Amino acid sequence: MGTYVYGIIRASHSPLRQDVQGIGDPPRPVRVLSEGELAAIVSDAPEELRPKRRDLLAHQRVLDEAGAGGVVLPMRFGSASPDDDTVTTVLAERAEDFLERLRALDGTAEYNIKANHDEEAVIRLIMADHDDIRSLAEANREAGGGTQEQKIQLGEMIAAAVQAREATDAGLLQQALEPMAEAVSAGPQSSGWLANLSFLVDSGAAERFLTAVEEFRQANPHLELRVNGPLPPYSFVETSSPQQAEGGTAEAFGAAAAKPNG
Repeated sequence: MGTYVYGIIRASHSPLRQDVQGIGDPPRPVRVLSEGELAAIVSDAPEELRPKRRDLLAHQRVLDEAGAGGVVLPMRFGSASPDDDTVTTVLAERAEDFLERLRALDGTAEYNIKANHDEEAVIRLIMADHDDIRSLAEANREAGGGTQEQKIQLGEMIAAAVQAREATDAGLLQQALEPMAEAVSAGPQSSGWLANLSFLVDSGAAERFLTAVEEFRQANPHLELRVNGPLPPYSFVETSSPQQAEGGTAEAFGAAAAKPNG
C-alpha cells in the first residue's frame, strides 16, 4: 500500500475538516504530511486505483476543501508515492519550486471552457458565407439531389469549411477571454472539442471573466460552451525550472491519469 497524494499546501495552511474523506472503498482518511514550509494532503492508496467516478469526485472534494482554506497545488488523479517518507523527501527536494508555484497561484482559480458547434447553426453560417458551397447545394437540389459525385463534392466542401470555422472560433474564444486571465492553457487537441481551454483567473476578476464568457456566448450562438470552475489550478501547476523539465509537479508523485475535470 502506497501513499496517495491529493495536493501540496503551505504548512501554515488552514487545517482541513476532520470528516473529509478520500478515495477508495471504504474511503481512506485524509491526513497531512508536513516538511519545512510545505505539506502534502495524502491518504493511504488503495491496492487498485482506477479512474472511477466515485474516486474522481472524492479527489475533487478533497482539493475543493483544501482550496477553501488557501492556495493548493492540485495533483492529478492517480498521483502516488511508495510511502510517506518518499512524499516528504520530494517536498524537501523541490521546496523552492513548490513555494514559487504556491506564490504564483495564490488567489487564483482555474476555469475550463470547452466549446463545440451547434451543427445546424454552423451549417447555416457556412451557407451564408460561402457562395460556392451555397451555389452547389442549390444546383444539387434543383437536380433532384445531384449525382453521387456532386453529393460527395458538396460534403467535402462543407467538411472543409466546418474545420476552418472550428479553428477560427477556437481562436476567437481565446482572444476574447485571454485579457481577463493571468494565463491560458490549451487542453489536448484530440479531446473531441473544437476548443478546450483553461484560464487562470484572479479571484477578484472572476465575475468579470464570467461576464465576458456570457457575452461571448450571446455573440456566437452557433457555439455551445461548457464552463467548469472555479477549480483548483490543475493546468498551471507545472514549473519551468530545469529540474521540473524532467518531470512535472504531479509526475514527482507518479501521476497516472488525467485531472478530474477532464
